[in-house]
Amino acid sequence: MPPNLRHRILLHAYVTEKSMDEMERMNKLEFMVDRRANRAEIRRAVEELYNCKVAKVNVKIVQSGKIATVKFAPPYSAEDIGGRAGVF
Repeated sequence: MPPNLRHRILLHAYVTEKSMDEMERMNKLEFMVDRRANRAEIRRAVEELYNCKVAKVNVKIVQSGKIATVKFAPPYSAEDIGGRAGVF
C-alpha cells in the first residue's frame, strides 16, 4: 500500500473516556477512518503505519463518520502506539 494511502484511511485517533479505558484495560485504540475503508484496509494501514500486529478490527458508523476499534496482538501495547498516534 502506498504511504500516502495509509494516511487517507486513518484520519486521526478518536479519544473519549471509554476509549482511554479500553486502551488501558483491553489493549485497544479507536481511530476515525475513511467511510469507504473496509476492515482489511484498516488493519493493513495500522500495521504498516505503526509497525505492529493487529488482532481484531471492529467498525461502527456514527453520524460524524466511521470509527474503527483496533485490538492489538499481545506483544504490542496500545498505550505505546497511542503515544505515536497522538493520543497523549
